[in-house]
Amino acid sequence: MRTRAQSDGVGALVAALRAEGGTIADVLLDPQPSEPATASGAPQIAASEPAAAPGPAQVAAGGPRARGHEAEYELLIEMILEGARLHYGRPRVVRPDDPDLALLLGDQLYALGLSRLAVLGDLAATAELADVISLVAQAHAGADPELADAIWEAGAAAVGWGTSAELELAKALARAEDPGARAALRLAAEGLRASS
Repeated sequence: MRTRAQSDGVGALVAALRAEGGTIADVLLDPQPSEPATASGAPQIAASEPAAAPGPAQVAAGGPRARGHEAEYELLIEMILEGARLHYGRPRVVRPDDPDLALLLGDQLYALGLSRLAVLGDLAATAELADVISLVAQAHAGADPELADAIWEAGAAAVGWGTSAELELAKALARAEDPGARAALRLAAEGLRASS
């Protein structure tokens, strides 16, 4: 079975947002394969993270906690990721010209993703994504997009595999703006993914 890639998730996101209609569908563009982006929305530079690799949505959907609902988890996380990209970076498919509209649509995408999670009844994932949203906001306020990417990596692992004491400690380091937070988050994510 082929591992799903970021481009697969973006295609599903486009289809879902077209079906949603309204303003969000009016400013929807097809993704640009030549412009892969990191979770924080920054253009992807590292060759180690091509658009064909799984992103946070695919990682979360590939974990045992998402089993049986992989497509739903992937889509809802793609929605929340695109919301973050509208707030802090370059969105992949929702591209309004007005920055105020971008913020509003980002909030709408957060709400769409979280409402889909509520339908699944996954309170643990809701708590993890609430942490991701707040910690990503803090990282961007501190002009640290690399920390935002590490937060997404850890959050995706937590949604897919559950949390750990190491992840909770890493999130506390991020909240305290500790310089070791990035490494701790990535290590915690790796540990979670290896636990299955």
